[in-house]
Amino acid sequence: MRSKRYAEADRGNCVACGTCLRDCPKGAVHIVKGCYASVDSDICVGCGKCAKVCPTGCISVIERGEQR
Repeated sequence: MRSKRYAEADRGNCVACGTCLRDCPKGAVHIVKGCYASVDSDICVGCGKCAKVCPTGCISVIERGEQR
């Protein structure tokens, strides 16, 4: 069963530091082409750990179906 919440990264503000990767307990975050973080919403459980450690604040936890 998928979580009701998931994280989403704003790739325009991401600096690809990898901090979120290390804190994600499910391995849902990946760095794409060394440029920005991407979150697999099918794996993400919406715990918010990645958002808490992101130095640029570009990761948000949102409700499924919510438009950003």
